[in-house]
Amino acid sequence: MTAVKARRNWGKGWAPAAPLLLVVAVAFGIPAVMLAVGAFTEKGAPGEPSSFGFANVTASLREPYLGTLLSSVELSAVVAVAGALTGTFVAHAVLTSKSSALREAVLSVSGVLANFGGVPLAFIWIATLGNSGVVTTGLGLGSGLLYNFWGLALVYLYFSIPLMVLVIAPALEGLRPQWREAALNNGATTWQFWRLVGIPVLAPALLGGVVLLFGGAFAAYATAAAMVGASVPLVTLQIADALTGNVLVGFENVALALSLDMIVIALLVMAVYLPLQRRSTRWLR
Repeated sequence: MTAVKARRNWGKGWAPAAPLLLVVAVAFGIPAVMLAVGAFTEKGAPGEPSSFGFANVTASLREPYLGTLLSSVELSAVVAVAGALTGTFVAHAVLTSKSSALREAVLSVSGVLANFGGVPLAFIWIATLGNSGVVTTGLGLGSGLLYNFWGLALVYLYFSIPLMVLVIAPALEGLRPQWREAALNNGATTWQFWRLVGIPVLAPALLGGVVLLFGGAFAAYATAAAMVGASVPLVTLQIADALTGNVLVGFENVALALSLDMIVIALLVMAVYLPLQRRSTRWLR
């Protein structure tokens, strides 16, 4: 009877989630399956059928595709680390201030900027620091400041830092004042408190934020496409060129293989992020 009740309770627990699971299966499952099938499908010669093989995946891990993949990983890592550090300092400064209005304003603005991207973001920065931008011409700066690796990283930080503020703020609020008081009462300095208590407790949230920012920068496309084009090799731009035949024709399945590579990297990122998130939640309850 106990086993029967357990099965019934399990069914009742999953029943409300059935519509969500159905949407996930249709919106994500079917495209993922079709993408994987296309990535492992080799087109035959004219008049010959296609066949299963690893040629597309192998090609996606060779030049010039491998270079774009590594460049995207490098850019995402720079944005993730810089955005996480800056966002953490900003969130800590705001949360420790005595102004509740400042705190609410920063969190509200961060919520808006964290979701601001794409072509409008590229146009804003082009109008500001582009070759004919307001700041560029006003200060007499040289051209080409924006249309390179570091310029694109700067633009990505525009939405990555606010996102980190939103991610790390609850963790910073979860640091109990009693921990700091206990450390100070036992003769610890402020640096010792952060080194031995604060940073270890925040480490899962910090690393989780880094992983989240990495994923956001890694998957970004519209901003880079509108701002730098082919001047910065990125895997998302390479996929778009292969799918549309902008540079080479007949490499659609290689583009699917590149997309599969991105999914694998994203799964590895999530495999790191989810355990860290659970550990952070347990510490900060």
